[in-house]
Amino acid sequence: MRRIIFSLTLLIIIPFASINSQGIGELAPEKPLEIFPDNTWGMDIMFGEAGFGLGTFYRKQLSMKWTVFADFSISEAKDEREFEYYDIFGQSFILGKKNRVFAIPINLGLQYRLFENVIFDNLRPYINFGIGPTLALTTPYEEEFFSAFSYAQTKTALGGYLGFGANFGLDKSSLIGLNFRYYYTHFFDEGVESLYGRYKKNIGSFFVTLNIGLMY
Repeated sequence: MRRIIFSLTLLIIIPFASINSQGIGELAPEKPLEIFPDNTWGMDIMFGEAGFGLGTFYRKQLSMKWTVFADFSISEAKDEREFEYYDIFGQSFILGKKNRVFAIPINLGLQYRLFENVIFDNLRPYINFGIGPTLALTTPYEEEFFSAFSYAQTKTALGGYLGFGANFGLDKSSLIGLNFRYYYTHFFDEGVESLYGRYKKNIGSFFVTLNIGLMY
């Protein structure tokens, strides 16, 4: 998992080598910014220490700098005290684990483009944040993964995230991007019980998110 996150991180760091700079002498005329379609719909593939996640998003560009968006995702949330062990047959297990916990946030947010006059348009960095309700779904760990959803229980919380990322390329029909996000979820009761006797009122998790979408 750490290798995957490291590899994805390199994808966003390396392109910064293409920052536009001029040498000594007469300045070249400033190239007009590329105009991209206002609407984007697509999917998020999420990689984090807690595991994988999937999501979908819609973005609406308001101006060259500002974009509003809505997104929805599902990913597993783990307690930081969880440690995975393996038996002699190679099967994994977690001591003291009571429930699998899944976070299902629905966020509305804003995205702000950075350095639009400094970096080439094939690398479009931005910062973003989202906020909205989060549905926490728990299933018993002692049950098989899929059959455990028959015993699922849900709770509602307030969540959101802060992120930094970039969109790549000049294609005006498809979008490829990478976003580093820290999610935070707060419960207004005792929270969720991932390990026996250990309730968590707050869940925090970091994800590297690959964005794939269509622009129109």
